[in-house]
Order: sequence, then structure tokens, then C-alpha cells
Amino acid sequence: MRAELLAPAGSFEGLQAVVKAGADAVYIGGSMFGARAYAKNPRKEEMLEAIDYAHIHGKQIYLTVNTLLKNQELYRQLYEFLAPYYEQGVDAVIVQDLGVLSFLKKEFPELAIHASTQMAITGPKSAGLLKEAGASRIVTARELSLEEIHRIYQETGVEIESFVHGALCYCYSGMCLFSSMLGGRSGNRGRCAQPCRLPYTALEKGKAVSGTEPSYLLSPKDMCTVDILPEILQAGVYSLKIEGRMKKPEYAAGVTAIYRKYLDLYLRTGQAYEVEKVDRQELLDLYQRDGFHKGYYHMHNGPEMMATVNEKEQSRKQGTVGKRNEALFARLKKQYLDTKKQEKINGNLILFADTPAILDLDFQDIHVQVQGDLVERAQKRPLLAERVRQQMEKTGQTPFVFDSLEILTDEAGFLPMQSLNELRRRGLEELQQQYLAGYRRTLRKPETEQKPSLAKEKRAQAEAVKFYVSVEKREQWETALKQREVTGIFCSMSMFKRKEFLKEVLWAAEETHRAGKEFYLALPYMLREGRMDGMEREITQIAEKTEGFLVRNLEELGYLKKLGLLFKAVTDYSVYSFNDLAEEFLENLQVKRTTVPLELNSSEIRHRRHENSEMIVYGFYPMMVSAQCVKKTCGCCDHKSGELQIKDRYGQQFTTKCFCDFCYNVIYNSVPTGLLEEAEQIRDMGFLALRMNFTSEGPERMKELLNAFAAAYLAEENKGKKKDAFQISGVTKGHFKRGVE
Repeated sequence: MRAELLAPAGSFEGLQAVVKAGADAVYIGGSMFGARAYAKNPRKEEMLEAIDYAHIHGKQIYLTVNTLLKNQELYRQLYEFLAPYYEQGVDAVIVQDLGVLSFLKKEFPELAIHASTQMAITGPKSAGLLKEAGASRIVTARELSLEEIHRIYQETGVEIESFVHGALCYCYSGMCLFSSMLGGRSGNRGRCAQPCRLPYTALEKGKAVSGTEPSYLLSPKDMCTVDILPEILQAGVYSLKIEGRMKKPEYAAGVTAIYRKYLDLYLRTGQAYEVEKVDRQELLDLYQRDGFHKGYYHMHNGPEMMATVNEKEQSRKQGTVGKRNEALFARLKKQYLDTKKQEKINGNLILFADTPAILDLDFQDIHVQVQGDLVERAQKRPLLAERVRQQMEKTGQTPFVFDSLEILTDEAGFLPMQSLNELRRRGLEELQQQYLAGYRRTLRKPETEQKPSLAKEKRAQAEAVKFYVSVEKREQWETALKQREVTGIFCSMSMFKRKEFLKEVLWAAEETHRAGKEFYLALPYMLREGRMDGMEREITQIAEKTEGFLVRNLEELGYLKKLGLLFKAVTDYSVYSFNDLAEEFLENLQVKRTTVPLELNSSEIRHRRHENSEMIVYGFYPMMVSAQCVKKTCGCCDHKSGELQIKDRYGQQFTTKCFCDFCYNVIYNSVPTGLLEEAEQIRDMGFLALRMNFTSEGPERMKELLNAFAAAYLAEENKGKKKDAFQISGVTKGHFKRGVE
């Protein structure tokens, strides 16, 4: 069985440490575009050295470019950033952005592309879609069970990488806007402020259901799967990934060493094993949040997975903070940071009087020979073989150490120590260069135009702007039906009962059409576990009778692709098209429309291609989509869809909806985003489709909002009126003004 142990490195020092600890491969970020922007990521020269260090020691090195890129970054910065690392021989790049994936396939054709966990790949349809697009490996969403992963492997055969140890996000990766909406620090841009690690109070109908004191309701415990590595490998996982680029090198090395021990044990014997108590305790001493759990591999969610108490924080408040195991960290530092790792080589040195010195070196399949100075005949004290050996074996800080060195000499000659040193230096340098030459690449001239293509000028309004609404409740749908200005309605799939699903959807579509409006079925925020398997016939019939589907994730995109229905798909903001190449990627799939991402500001939107996109101008933005259930964490799960509120330390309340039919939670912002005063500015951008998202609003509030936004966006005679003519209270501008870093 093949397997790779993949370790994190937040710095060059960290990379060296995990290589010494037994990692087969290392993932690391550079100075730009990595999902850990606050790590001590190496700069260019250090990164080039890191690539060579990994290769000399027989390891793979993967560069993280796993953030969403804006147009100016994709066109003006990414090529120059990656070019030297590509030429140096970096083995793969980990990506989140569909535009980056397309860019790399064109500009760096020999580079392997790994689809990041940030893409939230939850099933075989999304994995197959990305494999077809050029990804050589997919990193699964951390929420998947072993059965789900095995299914991906069986149906696609794609190489799979999955996390086995470390911190977990509360939210499906890539689906979190909590940090960016509250503080402008986007997890999609590598700058997450971790609001999930703060205390909250859960309220249901105004009554606290999480206890009298705030709890850490959104903070998962760290995962530890050292006991079940055989199960993970048997599920089809090839690369076992340890989380921790923001942690100390000692942590990464310590965890890597223990996982190396048990992975080797299993690969050697093929038998189950018992993890020693001392190793388990060492993992706990390195880092943990209220203990460990085995992640989502055996369970979908549950309170036992959550660090709701946060024992460290409670100890800090009580002044009883436990001390770190300094002896452990000191040992790991000495063992993995303060030592040097050298590869064994074989040498042959020829020293005969009156002939040049010759040094032959062998490393793996590389052979080099260098010639030195003339060996003079000794007048007094000739060089003896043992003295020569002592000098030649001083390989210092080079990556090599002699396993064997044969010295052929007549012991009649003399050569200065300086000449021997120079001969050794040149030989080792030539050996290293020739070995690394196998990793070097030649970069061709860039094909992609190195400047962003500006969005087209506003077109003549040959057709009226289409005004859509999305709804999650039946009364909201009924309200939208009566609004003349509404072009079409996106109805949440959760509005329809499973037993009568097809009948109810087709009836709602017919009623919507009778009202003169388009009908779309809004698919769930997250699709997994084959929950729409067996519905292919129903979905196809719905497609025939409706305008299409709102697609929220890549698994749904792949699902519709399999059915030949992508021309009916409107991709939501969460199928990210941050840049023109991502937009082009989706357009090439023949999707009907895309949706502008929520983290772009007005200037970035203006310089993005959006003639085939719709813009969300109102709604309580979804801040998190999670496999965890707040009600279950609080012990009040009734297995029924519903909602409650979570209150933060400032008293802000965030509505949390439980979608039990697909078993996920959505946490919405405490205030809606409303771009009403910005109507004229957005109209001038040339959008032909706008959308308002309704979640918890009642009929009267919904009517008020629809009337205000329709007047601002749709009535040509209103153009030019004062901004305060259409003000509404209690809204935020989202990222339209400030954007994200």
C-alpha cells in the first residue's frame, strides 16, 4: 500500500524540522496567496532553498496558493510569484480558486495541481469535475466520513488527501464569511480572525439553551486519528495531512514523528496496532483543546466534538494555567531543530604523486568526477591515507555525509589541505547541482495577457433589468408572487416535503409561472452523503418545467453536469468567481449565470466581468455553513428544522437555522446587507440581473423592502434622485465599500 505523510511548515525552519521527523512531503506558503498569511512564510530566496532542501532529502514540497485572487493579483502578480518556484522544481501547488486552476494549467503545464479543502469537495461529483478540469489530487472537506471518502475514490480514482490531525474549522472550509463580515479579515484570503473560538450564548425563543454562562459553541476540539490510520488508508486516502502551519516547528515535528512511527508500523506489518500511552500523552502535551476526537470520519456531528468549556481559558481566568511540557519541547528542539540532516554518499579519491587529484562521488543514480590540483611528490612528510580521510569527511553543513570513502594513494605525494578542501567543496557542489537538475524546469513565455481585462462598458439597456428574490419560507414565496417588479423566484429546496417533493415543486413552479415569473429551485448550501442520489429523474423533470437551479457548491455543479443540466444552473456567490478566469471557467461549463462574490468591493466589482452575473443587493448574509448543529451541541436537538439565535459577547444576535433534511446549520449575519443608497452606482455597472435574499423576514417587512429596492433599481425616472430618498435602517453595506485585504 502506498501512503504519504504530509506535514505542515510555517517557515523554512519548520520545513527542516518535519523533514527530519519523517515527513514524506511538506506543504508551505510563500509570501503571497497562502491561507495562512500570518505564518512566518519564507521569502523568495529562502523558498528556493527550501525546495532544494526537500528534494535533496527525497521529499515532495507543495506550495499553498489556496486563497481567492482578485483580477489584479491573478494577472499582474501570480505569474511572477510562481515562476521562480516552478523553475526550481516545486512539486505541486494547492489551489482554491477556479481561475487560478485554469491559469496554472495554461502557464505552468508541468505543475501538479491539488484542489484545496477550501473548495469544500464533498463527493464524487465535485471530485470528478475538478479532476476533469486538471486537478491531480483533491483534498477532501474535513467533514467527510470514511464511507464518503471511499465512494469518491471508487467512483473517480482520483488521488485523495485528507486531514488526520490538528485544528478543525467549525464551518465548511471556504464557506465562512464570519471573520470578514465582522472584521474585514477573510478566511478566503488567509487572514481569518477565528471568531469561532469566542464564547456565545444560544437562545431559542428568547430563552438560553446553552447554560447561564457563554460557552464556546463554535469551537471544535482538535482531531487525532493516530488510532485509525489503517481505516483511513483503506478508505482510499493516499496523503495523510497534518494541520499546523501556524504552530511552532516543535509541534509539527513532534506530531509528524509519532504519525511516522505508526504509519510505518502498519505499512510494515499490515496489522492493527495499539497506540502507546506515552505517545498519546505526547500528542496531548503538544497541543489540544479539551482533549481530542477522531474528526468526522466516524460521526456527522455532536457535542463530544466541541471544546465548549475551553479548559485553558477557564484556567487562565482562575489563575491556574498549567505549564507547557517544556522538557518535551526542549527534546524536540534538540532532536529536530538543532541537528542537521545529511544524505549518505559514496566516494573514491585518487591521490598519486605527479598526477592530478581525482574525486569520484555517487549519490543515488548521480555520478560526478572532479579533478583537483597536481599532487606533488613529497619532500619530507607525504600525506597518509588516514590523514586525508579525516580531512575529506568534514562535509560540514552540506547535505551530504560519506557512507564510504575509498582512498587510493601511493602515500608518496603531498597536497595542501586547502586543495583537498577545495576538491571536496567542488565535488559536493557538483553532485548537488546535478541531482537537483532533475527537478529544474524551463518556463516558456506567458500566454495569458498580463493585465486584467476590464469589464465591458455599460451596455445599452436593450432589455430590462431582471429582479430576482430568493426565499426560504412559503409565505415569502406567496408575497413575492404578488410583487409586480419581481422577475423570478428562487425557492429553497427545504420548503418542499420529501415525500411529495416532485409534486410540490412542479405545483409551485406552475403557480409562479401563472403569476408571470420565472421559477428556480435553490439547492442546499451543502450537498453530501449521496442525499440527492435517486432524485435524478425528479431533477430532470423539474428542469424541463422550470427556468433552472441555484447552485451553492461544487458537488451540486458536478451533479447537474452529470445530468447534462449545467445550462440550467445559476451559481451562487459561494461558487466563487473572484476573477475573470474563474468567471470564464464557469461560463465554459455553460452555466446560465454566476453570482458576484460577497467579499469584493465596488471597485473590484467594476473591474470584473459581470455581464453574465447577478448581484445580490439585499440579504442576511450566511456567515457560516456547518455540519455541526448548535441545537445538538446544546442538548436540545429535536431532529426538526428550525432556528435559534447565538449571542456574542457584545450582545449581537445571529440567527442560526437548522436544515435537518440535509443536516447542516447556517449562521446568518446579525444585520442584513442592504445596498439601497448605492442603487445608481450599481445600475451604472451594467448588471442585467439583481437579487434580494430573504431568510427570516415576514410578509410586511418583505413588501416594504421590495418596494424600496424596486423603486431604486428598476424605475428609470428615479435615477438621479437624492440618496436619502430610499434609505432603510438597520443595514450594513457589507464589503461593498471596504472589501477585504
